[in-house]
Amino acid sequence: MARESIPEEVRRFILTSISSVPCLEALLLRNAPDQLWDSTTVAQRLYISEKAATELLVDLSAAGFIVALESETAFYRYHPSSDELRQMIDQVAETYAKNLVEVTNIIHSKTGKRAQQFADAFKWRKDS
Repeated sequence: MARESIPEEVRRFILTSISSVPCLEALLLRNAPDQLWDSTTVAQRLYISEKAATELLVDLSAAGFIVALESETAFYRYHPSSDELRQMIDQVAETYAKNLVEVTNIIHSKTGKRAQQFADAFKWRKDS
């Protein structure tokens, strides 16, 4: 069975808007749109530290993927800032379900390129 190719608009969105696999996994909270999420629950669900979960939730909120609720503890709910964003997240989730390895490779390729650029900055050059 041949895999479907990843649509270009989905690939572009992943490259520009998804910083990590945990970020993408957190967007899958869309499957429970009425549930309230805090950093402890997200950390347990995604197998990341509570600090990383807090940073992830803050970043997702700033990007308009989720909304922070006013309360004593920081709770968040899936609520994209526009219908277009909601539709794109749905497309990304659908693509991820069908092409898990390819999507994670796209995400990791960004990290690899940044790491290579950082390493290249420290290479000794013959002309220096």
